[in-house]
Amino acid sequence: MICKKNFSTKGGSTSNLRRHLKTSHPTVLLAQVRTETEDGSPAAAGAVSTTSTFAGPSTASTASSTPAASTTIQGAVRPRRPQQQTTMSSFVTRPMDPLRQNKLDEALVRMIACDFQPFSIVEDKGFKEYSHLLDPSYSLPSRKTLSKTVMPRLYDKLRSDIMEKIRNVSAVCLTTDCWTSITTTSYMSVTCHFIEDFQMTSYLLDCFHFSDRHTAAHLARELTRVTDEWGLGDKIVACVSDNASNIVSAVRDHLHWDHISCFAHMLNLIVKAALKEVQHIVQKVKTIVEYFHRSTVASEKLGATQKQMGQEPLRLKQDVATRWNSTYYMLKRFTEVKDPIISTLALINPSLPTLLPEEWEISREILEIIKPFEEVTTEVSAEKFVTVSKVILMTRGLQRIVARFQRNPSKFDPVKKLVDSLMSEMTKRFGRVEHNEKLADATCLDPRFKKQAFVSHQAAEDTVKRVTAAAAAINPVQHEEEDTSESAASASAGAMFWEDFDERVASLRPSAASSKTSDSMMEMRAYLAEPLLPRTSDPLAWWKRCSPVYKTLSEVMKARLCIVATSVPSERIFQKLGRLSLREETDLAHPRSGSLFF
Repeated sequence: MICKKNFSTKGGSTSNLRRHLKTSHPTVLLAQVRTETEDGSPAAAGAVSTTSTFAGPSTASTASSTPAASTTIQGAVRPRRPQQQTTMSSFVTRPMDPLRQNKLDEALVRMIACDFQPFSIVEDKGFKEYSHLLDPSYSLPSRKTLSKTVMPRLYDKLRSDIMEKIRNVSAVCLTTDCWTSITTTSYMSVTCHFIEDFQMTSYLLDCFHFSDRHTAAHLARELTRVTDEWGLGDKIVACVSDNASNIVSAVRDHLHWDHISCFAHMLNLIVKAALKEVQHIVQKVKTIVEYFHRSTVASEKLGATQKQMGQEPLRLKQDVATRWNSTYYMLKRFTEVKDPIISTLALINPSLPTLLPEEWEISREILEIIKPFEEVTTEVSAEKFVTVSKVILMTRGLQRIVARFQRNPSKFDPVKKLVDSLMSEMTKRFGRVEHNEKLADATCLDPRFKKQAFVSHQAAEDTVKRVTAAAAAINPVQHEEEDTSESAASASAGAMFWEDFDERVASLRPSAASSKTSDSMMEMRAYLAEPLLPRTSDPLAWWKRCSPVYKTLSEVMKARLCIVATSVPSERIFQKLGRLSLREETDLAHPRSGSLFF
């Protein structure tokens, strides 16, 4: 014992003990020795022996204690951790494992592709500093390495994975479209869609610079090249595109595929044709909107006026000829900010055509009439859900809405003409929509709709017969092999005295073809007898549960519900192209440019 004073160590700190030793007992030396167990192994963590030695002839006193006792008043102090020896790794960063380096390089390429970043981002000072702080051992690749090595390697890897998936499916649907950039460079895209594990799956097959004339023969040649590269061959059940005569001829006349017109494109054509009846109002609105987009003074004044009126500042939207529903969005925003527009134009007093009170009312009625077309276009443009089976029902629904407006006509003649034009165009384009075999089959095989989606009883019955025949044609070779094996087994097991009986029984046994047909008919009857699913349910989830019961019908379903209703998937690729075309460093005409969208 050194002295008889008491100090508190309840908080776990021993600084007060050390301070007392330094001031009151400077001659006491503290030494910390790690104890060992009886077998020679190190003691438990924290078990120490503290020795205090007087700098004089006094004898040494030693006290061993546990971690709890190491902070008592008998002069013991909290044990210190032994200092680790400094190594070279503290000064030199170890190189990253090559496997992890490759993974990070591929993740960087994915980020560049998903976020439309330039390859030169790896040369930016800020990005370099940020990357170094995240992991100093990671060495950023050069832009040349990314574009020439990492991206092609990742592209080939993804391509092989997708080819393996396509190899295992029985039916695919294609969409295709062409686009010309602001630099007058033409491109063509091709996407494929199929059902994998009862889920809609979509992939881009190719997006490439198309320098030839857009003739049917040239388009057919490129489509053949793409499908041959991916090994699609006889798996194509339909090709969806717009109604341009060259692509329709390429698909039907040159490639002999089933062509399905883009449903959203047809709706856009119908609405555009009908809006000609109110073109004078649309043109007035378009002129005013263009003025506010050109004049920064007018645009700022409009925003200030909206704030003064307690409204949220909203920018006017322009009508774009190539963008679906853009006229609807322009009129909708224009009517939403009606009062601020009138006040701003009165203050600025530009030489612009203004809308009369009745024209504002006509604009409101136009929006009410064409709003269902915008809603249908939005819903049918999805590619992760089944859409083709909705076309017939959506068409009939739009026709009923337009017919309702005809029965309750507007007091304005332009609106009446607009409604009549919509009905006329829809009758011309969708008059026989229920007789489109692919659309009808898909609708019948959707457990939400079945035969109830058809207005024509004859069209529904023809569809049921057609689907039943397709189900009976599934795996005919397999059934023949089973029948052959059964007859061979009977012959080998039989004897001569059974010949007379076997011949008489064989004449009564139905043939393999009739057996398959009857099985398919029974399967179809059972399917139609199932209760309808709710309209918002997932039909593929139902088929996943019931496929063991309806084996052949589920195979036919995969070749029908994989069809998409629009060519929007191909057009979405061009939206990415448009964003990349604004970058000077991106050469979209390069053969590998399509890898960025893959």
